[in-house]
Amino acid sequence: MVRSEVTIDLGALGRNARTLVRALDGAELWAVVKADGYGHGAVDCATAALAGGASAVCVATVAEALELRRALPITRIVVMGPAAAHEVAAARDASLELVVGDDVPEGVRVHVKLDTGMGRWGAAELVEAPGREVVGLMTHLATADTDIEFVRVQVERFNEATSPYAHLTRHAANSAAALRLPNARLDAARCGIALYGLSPFGEDASVDGLEPVLQWESELALVKLLRAGESTGYRRAFVAVRDTWIGIVPVGYADGFRRDLTGTDVLVDGERRRVVGVVSMDAFAVELDHEPARGTPVTIVGDGLTLEEHARVAGTINYELACGIRTDPRRAGRVVVDA
Repeated sequence: MVRSEVTIDLGALGRNARTLVRALDGAELWAVVKADGYGHGAVDCATAALAGGASAVCVATVAEALELRRALPITRIVVMGPAAAHEVAAARDASLELVVGDDVPEGVRVHVKLDTGMGRWGAAELVEAPGREVVGLMTHLATADTDIEFVRVQVERFNEATSPYAHLTRHAANSAAALRLPNARLDAARCGIALYGLSPFGEDASVDGLEPVLQWESELALVKLLRAGESTGYRRAFVAVRDTWIGIVPVGYADGFRRDLTGTDVLVDGERRRVVGVVSMDAFAVELDHEPARGTPVTIVGDGLTLEEHARVAGTINYELACGIRTDPRRAGRVVVDA
């Protein structure tokens, strides 16, 4: 095999989309595929989400949207991040929809964003009635995964400001709100992380009926015996206190397996083994209890080993780890399946 291989199960993604559609109970599902589909592949994931019941896709930039437009000529595509003035014409020509705060460009469909508590982009209030270019009104929830009370405040503010414009599509919910907060679902929900079978709450995603979409595998490229007092890797961060077998996996932080994942587990031939020493750019070490053969399979993500678990070790969130996995063919293979 190549140094490592990432497998994307589009069948699982489609089933996650259907799970979200059921949870939304009549609100539309808009699939968020920004950052190359959270590292899973934007075009493939958008196509699978649409087949699973999504009615639109959302990205962060005009450039991302234009790439999708080439593959999805008639799909509704919403650009959620700010567009530069020089990008408006391209957005108009490609029939994209833009998110704006105060200034509404002519000739392009827009969603006016209200800042109800995120404290970033968006208008503080609607200063005038939406014009004909406006097709939606939206806000961005700051604490849907942590503080339900503040979400209720945001939704109340948003509903109060937008109630006269019920003919427009109103949307606020992300994955966390779509799954757990019915009052935030409104007309549509912009769901990203849950589509990929990852929990917005950092817990077991199966609690919400979601299936992981990504599996990441490699192998033992080297197996060696460290004698007591010998070390592996930079800084001698792991020194064997007794004769210890270690395996070297040809994956490192340049591939998205971060330095702060020392101490996490991977599966070596199905058995949990601890990552030891300093994770380097192109390799990490695992502690073994015997001498397996070179080429023994290693699962980094999958078969019950989740990105949520790795994120807890790294002190981060599954979103960041997913987006950081590199599938450049010069370093890793990427396989898409539709099981």
